[in-house]
Amino acid sequence: MITPYGGRLVDLLVRDEDVEELKDYASRLPSVQLSERSMCDLELLAVGGFSPLDRFMGRLDHERVVNEMRLASGPLFPVPVTLPTEPDADIHLDADVALRTPTNDLLAILTVEEIYRWDRDEVADRVFGSRDLRHPLVVEMQRWGPLNVSGRLRVLRLPPRYDFRELRLLPAQVRERLQRTGHRDVVAFQTRNPLHRVHEELTKRAVQVVDGALLLHPSVGMTRPGDVDHYTRVRTYRALAERYYAADRVVLALLPLAMRLAGPREALWHALIRRNYGANHFIVGRDHASPGTDSTGKPFYGPYDAQELLQRFEAELGVKMVPFQELVYLPDEDRYEEIARIPNGARTASISGTQVRDDYLNRGRTLPQWITRPETAEILAETYPPRHRQGICVWFTGLSGAGKSTTAEVLTTLLLEHGRQVTLLDGDVVRTHLSKGLGFSREDRDTNIRRIGFVAAEIVRHGGIAVCAAISPYRLTRNEVRQMVGAERFVEVFVDTPLEECERRDAKGMYAMARRGEITGWTGIDDPYEAPSHPEIVLETLRSSAEDNARHIITHLVDAGFVRATAPFAKIHTPHPALRCAPRGRPSPLPEGEGEA
Repeated sequence: MITPYGGRLVDLLVRDEDVEELKDYASRLPSVQLSERSMCDLELLAVGGFSPLDRFMGRLDHERVVNEMRLASGPLFPVPVTLPTEPDADIHLDADVALRTPTNDLLAILTVEEIYRWDRDEVADRVFGSRDLRHPLVVEMQRWGPLNVSGRLRVLRLPPRYDFRELRLLPAQVRERLQRTGHRDVVAFQTRNPLHRVHEELTKRAVQVVDGALLLHPSVGMTRPGDVDHYTRVRTYRALAERYYAADRVVLALLPLAMRLAGPREALWHALIRRNYGANHFIVGRDHASPGTDSTGKPFYGPYDAQELLQRFEAELGVKMVPFQELVYLPDEDRYEEIARIPNGARTASISGTQVRDDYLNRGRTLPQWITRPETAEILAETYPPRHRQGICVWFTGLSGAGKSTTAEVLTTLLLEHGRQVTLLDGDVVRTHLSKGLGFSREDRDTNIRRIGFVAAEIVRHGGIAVCAAISPYRLTRNEVRQMVGAERFVEVFVDTPLEECERRDAKGMYAMARRGEITGWTGIDDPYEAPSHPEIVLETLRSSAEDNARHIITHLVDAGFVRATAPFAKIHTPHPALRCAPRGRPSPLPEGEGEA
């Protein structure tokens, strides 16, 4: 089996006999609460998933990784792994700090050896190739602290994970299981989608080509907002691994990776990580680790950029790329074949992940067996209802007095008429209840919008419609909310009413007070409003009524499938005899036990 990258697996876990003493010591230290991303990174640092990296990156490592995709000592490492913090954090050079979960559980002790500034724009340009705020990591980085911290790590425990415990294997455990298969060569596979028949066929062919074993290794940390949740994905992986793969050829394990969606660099990173888990081949697909399209609708990365970059470095990395070949189904022969090897005149069928989602899952249609196994179809049907029962967020933004609340109220009524469950989150009402006490500084305004976004994301996750009406003046914060909800379930509605009209409508005289300097920080007067660059919908309230605009949004939602065009027609039948009205004064002859019908 191939050795770990750098020759050995890094192990930062302290000995069991030292844990209690270090816990007592940590109780007297200042603490830093880690984000979910930093917890995932800490876990993979601790167990050797990021070998040879043994800490959150210091300045020299960070600079060289950003610019050259290498650690300061020379080995390839394409993606920065850092611990950002704020200047006011209780962190000091040559001192220890306790690293804790958001619920204050102790994970590790960091001895601070470096504190240094980093440049968000440089990382965006070099690592992600874009500053576009539609990139999930570009927008997320705006909230990271301006300082990075690095130093020796002593990890007392891994972040607590309670799901799929039998599949959460450390790199050493995965390597041991792979060795038991008796195959020297190992090909690893990752997808952010459930496993369909084409994935199954592809992985089985890869195993035959290398005459080795398969490491099914889904990422179960942070993926792209809106992706199929890892609980559903892992259920499909487990069902297929148990039923459709040779037991001596497959190992299923979970990878607690927080993805960066860095396209080509991420593919190289994924291959490096899989080497640490024992794989010397790695399947790379079209648009590997891509966040999709930017704010202009253009893909962030070329479809084969990831394959090309990994191919350049596969010899040095020691992991050979297996390109994801396009396969199509031959219905007359009930098999899959590479598109370049299809016989002339043969009937073919193919389907993309988007078609699976839009043409089948979102319409409540059962996937045919040539697309997916019955076990996968059943799991997906349980998890994903038809689109007209899925959640979505409609986010109104615009100046005070633009007409956001009025249009949102009409839209809410129309959505209820169409049978959808709706929650209206109006900016003024939210400030009374959810954000009471917040002021109107930029920081407080952003906090208010993030709170609305968090609630909206939860509503959407549970299948409801969140209608949000808030000035939300800053473009960056609105894009943060888009990422919270998931870009495919976020409709930004710009209520484009001229400032002079908003002032004319202002019954409370707030604009006039701002003009006179009696109040400060009023959006549109002495505080900026950043109009959306590429909203899904633009409304002009001078030309259309609130009802007309609300119906325009309904049309958009109908076209997207989130709302049915009309309520389903209920055919009237002759009542069952047991349900006919009984004569006055006599009980209705309902069968016993059916009185609650």
